Amino acid sequence: MDTVLDPELAAALATMPRSANGSLMDLSDIPALREMLRAVSPLATSTPDDPRVTVETLRIPRDDRSLLDVVLFRPANADRTRPAMLWFHAGGQILGTAHDDVEYHTALALALDCVLAVVDYRLAPETPAPGAADDGYLAYTHLCENAAEHRIDPHRIGIAGASGGGAPAAATALMLRDRQDARPCFLSLSYPMLDDRNETPSSFEVTDLGIWDRRENLLAWAAVLGDRVGDPALDPYSAPARATDLTGMPDTFIAAAQFDVFRDEDMDFARRLITAGVPVELHLYARAFHAWDRFAPKSTLARTFEHTWHDFLRRHMHG
Repeated sequence: MDTVLDPELAAALATMPRSANGSLMDLSDIPALREMLRAVSPLATSTPDDPRVTVETLRIPRDDRSLLDVVLFRPANADRTRPAMLWFHAGGQILGTAHDDVEYHTALALALDCVLAVVDYRLAPETPAPGAADDGYLAYTHLCENAAEHRIDPHRIGIAGASGGGAPAAATALMLRDRQDARPCFLSLSYPMLDDRNETPSSFEVTDLGIWDRRENLLAWAAVLGDRVGDPALDPYSAPARATDLTGMPDTFIAAAQFDVFRDEDMDFARRLITAGVPVELHLYARAFHAWDRFAPKSTLARTFEHTWHDFLRRHMHG
């Protein structure tokens, strides 16, 4: 396949550091990779406290008495009830925490004038799927049940996830529908990781960009599912693309990139949502690679995506 990237994205790609195997991340040793990313990852930055935003960490008990952290970023310019967005960070379901990327989360809460609730969901392989989705369900229902305490509008809580975070985000929405809980006001999925089977054309096409290629995706799903990868009976809470019934899902936004292993599974998920009667905004970004908005945040394509995405989120949270 001829890969003709947007010039700004190609320039950003050329400056990125590489592991010995030519990719940004060597998933052969996940603990070592996590240690390395804490120091050097372009996705994880820290910033001094911003007086425009207050940050609070909720510690919600799970059934096993362990605690789930949910980090709330709240604009501090007015003490009033706000909509909320439950956010699932990127990282292939094996990397990252809710305590990373403070600058990005702060900016998102301010731009959207909402409470951004970042879920510190459990990672694989220590916790296989659907553990992350179980955490998402717990976080969402906690916010709904304690909305007054957190000054959140319980009717204006949406769910969003990027890349690997798209899997537990979509699975949480499926759980809420199936258990007939409060309906999220939207579902937003940015280049989401949805299908463990890796059988689409794009999953075979993207093999040497070095961002998140077929090799990395296969290794990540093996960590998430173990020997359940490809099992015909796999449940949709573990891999949302396995859902056969998508009726009753919330209004959905999906962004996909032309040169991304996830391109075709994302477009297929959008198509099946539409067939099920769900209002869907699908945006395919030409000449873009996976997570282009994070790796090249000043590029024209990143700004275009941000404008479109934020417009969808504001419409659904603020009306």
